[in-house]
Amino acid sequence: QMQLVESGGGLVQPGGSLRVSCAASRFIFRHNDMSWYRQAPGKERELVARITSSGGSAIYGESVKGRFTISTDNATNTLYLQMNSLKPRDTAVYYCKAEAYHYWGQGTQVTVSS
Repeated sequence: QMQLVESGGGLVQPGGSLRVSCAASRFIFRHNDMSWYRQAPGKERELVARITSSGGSAIYGESVKGRFTISTDNATNTLYLQMNSLKPRDTAVYYCKAEAYHYWGQGTQVTVSS
C-alpha cells in the first residue's frame, strides 16, 4: 500500500524550531530515496532535502543548509525534517516525496511569523 502522511506543521516565531514528520508505508520506505519539498504561495515547489534509502547520505537546498536536518527512523518508517533558526521565508507547505515512485504526501503547512 502506498501511503505518505505528513504532520507536525504549525505556526512558529522567527528564530524558532519545528520538526515535521512523514509516516510512510514500509514498502515505500525500503525502496526509495525520500525527500522534503516546499511550496510557498505564488512560487514553484523546491527541493529542501533528500536522503538515500539507506539513510547514509543527504543533500540540502542552499537556502536551508546548516539550519535543517533530514533523518529517518527505519523502525517506524518515518521521515523527519528538523528545522532550526526558522525565517519568515521558510513559510510554505512542506511535502514529503518517495522519489523512485514520484509519490507525494498531502503536505503540512509551516508558517514562520511573529
